[in-house]
Amino acid sequence: MIKFSSCVFGAALLLTGCADDHAPAHQAGDHGPHEANTPEIVGHAHGHGISVTSFDDATELFVEYPPLVSGEEAAFAAHLTWTGERFSAVDEGTLAVILDEGHGNTRAEAKVSTTPGIFRPVLKPVAAGRHRLRLTLTVGDRSYQHDLGEVEVYANAADAAKAHGEEDGEDGSIPFTKEQQWKLEFAHAPVIERELRETIAATGTLRPVASREATVSSPAAGVLDGGASDFPHLGMVVERGQILMTLVPRLASGVDLATLEADLQRARAHLEHTTQTARRLRELADAEAVAPSRAVEAEHEARIAKTDLRAAEQRLGTAHGQGGGVPLRAPLAGTVMEVRTARGAAVDEGQALVHIADLSQLWLQADIPETDLGRVMTPAGAYFHLDGAAATTLAVGQNARLVAFGGLLDAQTRTAPAIFEFANPAGALRAGMRFATHVFTGNVRRLPAVPASAVIDDNGQNVVFVMKDGEAFERRLVRTGLRDGDWVGIDGGLAVGERVVSLGAYQVRLAATAPAAMGHGHAH
Repeated sequence: MIKFSSCVFGAALLLTGCADDHAPAHQAGDHGPHEANTPEIVGHAHGHGISVTSFDDATELFVEYPPLVSGEEAAFAAHLTWTGERFSAVDEGTLAVILDEGHGNTRAEAKVSTTPGIFRPVLKPVAAGRHRLRLTLTVGDRSYQHDLGEVEVYANAADAAKAHGEEDGEDGSIPFTKEQQWKLEFAHAPVIERELRETIAATGTLRPVASREATVSSPAAGVLDGGASDFPHLGMVVERGQILMTLVPRLASGVDLATLEADLQRARAHLEHTTQTARRLRELADAEAVAPSRAVEAEHEARIAKTDLRAAEQRLGTAHGQGGGVPLRAPLAGTVMEVRTARGAAVDEGQALVHIADLSQLWLQADIPETDLGRVMTPAGAYFHLDGAAATTLAVGQNARLVAFGGLLDAQTRTAPAIFEFANPAGALRAGMRFATHVFTGNVRRLPAVPASAVIDDNGQNVVFVMKDGEAFERRLVRTGLRDGDWVGIDGGLAVGERVVSLGAYQVRLAATAPAAMGHGHAH
């Protein structure tokens, strides 16, 4: 983008700039290698005559300079921006201005000034005529090229003033300086043509995968003991087979401690009797006084008696609260989603105690309205957006699986569910979340598109801010079309190749409606 503006060029060519309300005092140390013989640069939005905006794959250049005159020094005010996810000022490196004058190159260099992002090389052209102008930023062992094409070098100041003597006048642009942009979360992006998938609105709910959730229930009536060192609580992560709690079964009707103690004494006496009998019969069998089978049978009875004794001891110990009981284990690894009891609580047989789910995989259930079902044959995916986070896009066959597409309408909501399974490795999403969801119908259109963040609602109108040059923007009404994740199709109002503010659009709007609120912005 090249822009011409006017000034009294006799003064401009001496680098004194146009008289305007942006002319501050000289800032020491703000000049490049030519500082000793370079006059102060005053103003930089409107007083240098020519402004150019250029891009490469990593940087944006916005440069202002006066019309070039043979034998006269021309001061360049070059603003360089890193164009990553969030734009930022280039605060290192060296900028070279190179004028290819046919017989050789005229060159000037400057390091970044005391204002990060701004470089001020001073070039002194030699020969009049049309020559190629290039600006090269070098940072470490990398260089970034901006070829500005052919420019005119005038033979004298009078020719330059004649060529650029007309005022541009007000064009309705919104001024938004680089210094303002660098202080904010700011970026812009080109309008590109891309394939967008048609969507329909639905209500989405995240659920655990059916095969990855389980409920731990009480196998009998009793009291929950603190057998586990950490009683289950909401959000607790558990491993498969981990003991969650211990159930102390309730005594059967008509059974008391005296009965259990009597049972224990009988078991001990029975074990003593069977043990002595087995030992005596083994001695007789070894002496061939009785058949060996009688000794084997007696030894078997002794083992049964020993088992009965252990059971009697456990029953009595449990009744006394001395351990024992039934350990209740986690049937799968996952997160405790719900706890319906507490340590020491009395529970009934079959009572649900703890709900566990593995949230590394989730189901998105999108409830599609009856009126839109005719547009969907097989859902191709969906996207949803959580406040403060980027949109999550699910594509069947890529990062999601279509589990089911309901054939039966809910009688109350008049919706049919489409269920998608997808990975949730970071655990950022939680089961039970509900949000607006868009389901891909399978139809695709090719349209000019912009990031969804570029379109703002301005008093009920869809508005974008189009970049006219590095520090000037235009408010533009647009007709939006399909929404596909973080992209919005444009049915009218923008052309492919134009650039729109994709981050910071509300700040540009504020600059248009209340300039004082944004501050002046210029640093020099």
